[in-house]
Amino acid sequence: MLEFHTLDVFTTTPFSGNPLAVVLGADGLSVAQMQRIAREFNLSETIFVQAPDDPAHEAKVRIFFPTAEIPFAGHPTVGCAILLATMAQGTGDFTTRIVLEEQAGLVPVVVTRVGGVTEAEFTAPVVPFAAKGAAPADLVVRALGLRPGDLGFGQHGVALWQGGPAFLYVPVATADALSNAAPREPDWSELMRLAGVDSAYVYTPGRDVDFQARMFSPTAGIPEDPATGSATAILAAQLLASGALRPGTQSFTLRQGEKMGRPSALRLTVDLAAGGISAVRIKGAAVPISQGKIRIPT
Repeated sequence: MLEFHTLDVFTTTPFSGNPLAVVLGADGLSVAQMQRIAREFNLSETIFVQAPDDPAHEAKVRIFFPTAEIPFAGHPTVGCAILLATMAQGTGDFTTRIVLEEQAGLVPVVVTRVGGVTEAEFTAPVVPFAAKGAAPADLVVRALGLRPGDLGFGQHGVALWQGGPAFLYVPVATADALSNAAPREPDWSELMRLAGVDSAYVYTPGRDVDFQARMFSPTAGIPEDPATGSATAILAAQLLASGALRPGTQSFTLRQGEKMGRPSALRLTVDLAAGGISAVRIKGAAVPISQGKIRIPT
């Protein structure tokens, strides 16, 4: 039997945010066994904790959708780091830095607890860059059930970016357009094929935050994700291309998951130097929900 914990991530309120399963002591598991356990939890992601290759690091981790392994993801990084730091530091206030070995690279995370609220801020292992693929505007409109006038605002246009995983970024003009968006077949599958991705991140200016967003990835077994840290990190490239970044360090607040009844709060910080983006950081909280034992699949 393996020990597991579940947490709600990118929230300070239990039963909101993005649920995550963390499986400890996963060194002896095969990829097939980890995939079966991820399908059993059937959450957007499950993270497996193994001994690090470098003893100076906290852990090596493997992250799985219900359908496949992925090289990097935001909410598993935040939730796992908070769990491991809490197990090591106890119940008082603390600040600590840990490093997780993910397939996309080393991910440093600063974890803090102040007044009972535990937050983690990680630095993305890959600076985002343009992804190959095509996303014709008329197909995007049909695939998400939008109207032609819904697409874009300001200098924000449809684009493809990656930084480990890859996403189609779809800016929409209003909160109503964001609320009404949803994958529509057969156009959705055709759009994903042409774009070369399996996920679309739809966003618009927010009322009391900089942006509110939704993320759809039904092909990966995630009809909608309550909070997507990796897509939020890669959004930095979209913001740069849209003229929304200025030199130096700039932070943005984002809200996701409201339509699902699982509101999530994320903070994106971007360091912009003369040569482009030099670092991207994502910050969020997490709260514990459950713990127990799970069988090892044969």
